[in-house]
Amino acid sequence: MVENIISVTEADFEYEVIAYSQNTPVIVDFWADWCRPCKQLSPLLERLTQEAGGAFRLARVDADVNPNLALRCKVRSLPTVVAFSEGNLVADFAGMQPEVRVRDFIRQILPPSPANLSVEKGDSLLAEQKLDLAEKAYQEGLKVDKQSAGALLGLMKINLLRGNSVEANQILRIFPACREYNQAELLIPLIRAMEDLKANLIPNETDLDAAFGNSIRLAVRGNIYASLDGLMDILRQEKHFRRDRAREVALALMELVDPQGTQTLQYRKEMTSILF
Repeated sequence: MVENIISVTEADFEYEVIAYSQNTPVIVDFWADWCRPCKQLSPLLERLTQEAGGAFRLARVDADVNPNLALRCKVRSLPTVVAFSEGNLVADFAGMQPEVRVRDFIRQILPPSPANLSVEKGDSLLAEQKLDLAEKAYQEGLKVDKQSAGALLGLMKINLLRGNSVEANQILRIFPACREYNQAELLIPLIRAMEDLKANLIPNETDLDAAFGNSIRLAVRGNIYASLDGLMDILRQEKHFRRDRAREVALALMELVDPQGTQTLQYRKEMTSILF
C-alpha cells in the first residue's frame, strides 16, 4: 500500500485506526467488491490522501470480510466513509459524493493549519477594507500552502477591489476544485464586466446601458457601494437587465465587502424585495 493508505481488519482496527487517530486523523473507507460506487470513491480518496501528504491516514475496510467493524461504525450502505480524530468518530458520509464535497469533508476533520489562520486574518482585515494588510496575510497563507483556496479567493477579491480584473482572472484559472470555487465563480460576472469596460464592449444603446457602464467604472475605481447603488437603480427599472447582468454583477460586488456587514445585508434585502 502507498504510504498513509492501509488496509485494516478487525484484528488491527483498534491500533491502526483508534490509537493512530490520537495524533493524526484517520478516514476509514468501507467498501466491497460488488459495490460499483466504491470503485469511483475509493480511487478519489486515495488520490486526495496522497495529495494531503500525511495530514491524515486512509484506512480501507472490506465490509464483507469485516462485518463486525461495519456494525461498530453503523455502516448501513456502501460506500460509507467515517473519520476518527483523537480516538473518536467525528464525521461520516454515505454514498458517492462529488470531489468538492469530499474535499470539504476532509477539510472539516483536519486541525487548523497555519495557512487557514492566515486566511482568517486576511478575511477579517478585508472586511475592514485594509487591503494591504489583508493581501500580506493571504500571501503568508500561500507560503505555507500554495493551493490555499481561501488565500486565493481573498487575493481575487483584493484585485477586483483595486480594479485589477486581469490578475483576478489569472487566479481563477489556477483555482483548485473546492468549496471556495463556488464563491470564486460568483466573481466571474464582475471580472467580465470590467474586462468589457476596458475593451469598450459594454453596449451604450439606452440610458440603462450608460448607467451600467458608469456603475462598472465606479467599481473599477473601488467605489463599491456607489456602484451597487447604480445597479440597484437599474434593477428597479428593469429586473432582468441584459439577461440578468446587472443582478449578477451586483451579487459579485457584495462578495467583495463584509458579508455580514450592515450595508451588505441591506443591499441583499433590497435586491430580494426588488426581484421578488
